[in-house]
Amino acid sequence: MKALVEPYKIKTVESIKLLSYPEREQRLKQAHFNLFNLKSEDVFIDLLTDSGTSAMSDSQWSALMLGDEAYAGAKSYYKLEKIVQEIFGYKHVIPVHQGRAGEHLFFTTVLKKGDYVPSNTHFDTTRANISYVGGIPVDLVIQTKDCEHPFKGNIDLGKLDDLIKKVGKEKIPLGTLTITNNSVGGQPVSMQNIKETKELLSTYGIPLYFDACRFAENAYFIKKREKGYENKTIKEICQELFSYGEGCIMSAKKDGLANMGGFFACNDATLVDKVTHLLVLFEGFRTYGGLAGRDLEAVARGLQEVLDEDYLAFRVNQVKYLGDQLDKLGVPIVKPTGGHAVFVDGGEMLSHIKKENYPAQALTCSLYKEGGVRSVEVGGLMLSRKDKESGKMIFPDADLVRLAIPRRVYTNSHMDYVASVFEEVKKKKGKVKGLKLVYEAPWLRHFTAKLEEV
Repeated sequence: MKALVEPYKIKTVESIKLLSYPEREQRLKQAHFNLFNLKSEDVFIDLLTDSGTSAMSDSQWSALMLGDEAYAGAKSYYKLEKIVQEIFGYKHVIPVHQGRAGEHLFFTTVLKKGDYVPSNTHFDTTRANISYVGGIPVDLVIQTKDCEHPFKGNIDLGKLDDLIKKVGKEKIPLGTLTITNNSVGGQPVSMQNIKETKELLSTYGIPLYFDACRFAENAYFIKKREKGYENKTIKEICQELFSYGEGCIMSAKKDGLANMGGFFACNDATLVDKVTHLLVLFEGFRTYGGLAGRDLEAVARGLQEVLDEDYLAFRVNQVKYLGDQLDKLGVPIVKPTGGHAVFVDGGEMLSHIKKENYPAQALTCSLYKEGGVRSVEVGGLMLSRKDKESGKMIFPDADLVRLAIPRRVYTNSHMDYVASVFEEVKKKKGKVKGLKLVYEAPWLRHFTAKLEEV
């Protein structure tokens, strides 16, 4: 079998430096045990996020020089519009500076207080934007005992139907699907599940929208795992997928292979008019949406490059490569590995730490302290919430650590290094201390939280 090899050559390099152990300890304390507060220069391998961290291609860099910086009607916008229409199939395209800006514009327009928004799983910014306007995000991902289920990101159609019957269709202005499903391990959603979700929602007159930031990775999994799609191109799969929705929100900082950008796209002209009014107020004119023309060019090219099957094969298999390394070491991970990240079960690995002391966050701190690796917690710190009636904290089922791999940035040697850091942390795991919150913001607290060891 041929070795896994990058389908590109390295043309430019950026130096990285590993600080000494005492220096890393000091930086961690100065950051209040929150890795978002670290300086990038103090990180050796940065797996905090795959958002905006891609290495752009020579084609994208050359496209920056073609950016039309006109305030209105820029050529770069119409280029992006044409490509989005071709791949996603939606008539109206509104650029935004990143995905959460699209979420803000969309949910502010379509939701009123008390509305429910069902999804397979909402990610942090989506959940926050829905909640901010008084909406109620509801996660309905399937529960399966099959740890190797090929589409663990699917929505549970029975639970979706039950929710609609319980609260009434008039309280559900839309349903969403996150592809791939980030919060449950970067797991894909099958075409069958997407089609059946569309059919169920349509019987109640409820439109379906996509959180599409990792759409190409999801399409690759469909091609490899779902019968009937093995001979279709990634582009053809994407076109069918989006035909089942009324629109999408896209952070192009993921599968747009760009460092900044995104868009909202749909077929509803009336909705676009309403969203555009807010866009002009908060983001900018409708043909630039808070982006420079050069960013529009980079996104336009990135959306084409991400459809390349050779790229996607290496991308998905590099994630699997790291997952396999950790699995061999006995590190508990979500299986099968997803499209953009390996998810480690921090609660299981550090089982001596109680949920209220954030075991996954403690693990992220240990990885940095031991080897300069920055990751992110997707567990109690990010996802727990206070029950309005009892006042008690409700914690998620799993305390996960996400190792998000930037696109086209690291080699498999870097993945070997990350695995070696886990090996060292595993030897000392009994000495890892839990954490307590000493400061939290009212929204998206994990970005700015301050913690102390207990």
